[in-house]
Amino acid sequence: MPMPGSTSTAGIRTKQRIKYLAHKTFTKGVLSEIGGFGGLFSVDKKYLDPVLVSSVDGVGTKLKVAFEMKMHHTVGGDLVNHCVNDIAVQGATPLFFMDYLATGRLDPEVAEKIVEGLADACKHNGCALIGGETAEMPGFYPEGEYDLAGFIVGVVEREKIVNGKDVQPGDIVLGLPSNGLHTNGYSLARKLLFEIAGYSPETFVSEIKNKVGNELMRTHRSYWPLVRKLIAGECVAALAHITGGGITENLPRVLPKGTAAVIELGTWPVLPVFEHLQKLGNVQQDEMLRTFNMGLGMLVVVPAKKFKKAETLLERAGEKFYSVGRIVKGDRKVMYT
Repeated sequence: MPMPGSTSTAGIRTKQRIKYLAHKTFTKGVLSEIGGFGGLFSVDKKYLDPVLVSSVDGVGTKLKVAFEMKMHHTVGGDLVNHCVNDIAVQGATPLFFMDYLATGRLDPEVAEKIVEGLADACKHNGCALIGGETAEMPGFYPEGEYDLAGFIVGVVEREKIVNGKDVQPGDIVLGLPSNGLHTNGYSLARKLLFEIAGYSPETFVSEIKNKVGNELMRTHRSYWPLVRKLIAGECVAALAHITGGGITENLPRVLPKGTAAVIELGTWPVLPVFEHLQKLGNVQQDEMLRTFNMGLGMLVVVPAKKFKKAETLLERAGEKFYSVGRIVKGDRKVMYT
């Protein structure tokens, strides 16, 4: 947990505020207080054979946009939701989260905004923000910049782990929509939008019906609320979080030997921001599919006999979804048609 070291009135107030924000996320499993050397968490005894699932990630160069816009709240949500999605694909319920903030000189107000975003996302996902680390490294980071990373731990019953082993030809691939770039592809996007097109964050672009900065700072979605319903309904053979590498590289990660996926282009709406990026840079389609999520943030492999049930569960949840492909025999790759 970022804990500003300043003894000023603002620094002291920020420390108190950060502790308050973290405490709001605490669940019954939390055994420690903010500020200790390590966070303690007790796994609920309801689990008969619990398996812990962990993941670590960062926000990446999306932070460059945050610095320019002085928008520090949403990056906390980006980080938590990304990590939650990464363990959700194994069927894990998020338990607790820890963050790492590194900067040259800590700004208490910025730290508070970051933690507020972390806490809000943790609360939304039902996990506790139990601690973290702040590193002040003068001269290492430019003034006003920082790096943000996080670590999450979740739990799943061993017999309920989602690992793709039951995926077979004939299964259907459903796509759950993204709301933007999420946290991937920002190096290319910034080059195309700011260098090639010459936009500023405040530029309104009619093709995307939004200001560039606002579009780029859309918060990475959490799919856990939906995924857990599909898992409970036994509608999931595999899940793929579409992050760096796009559909091309992420879907094969959950396919067992002897299977492949056929994805039908045109079966879901590609977000306007991706179409505009492709036009600006004359980017080839295969590179777009390997770099961006292209409008799908999570893919769900559903057994054919469970498709109607999955459809019903998603419709009841008011969620848009698209049937975007199928599983076939092959060597763990994605083929586009």
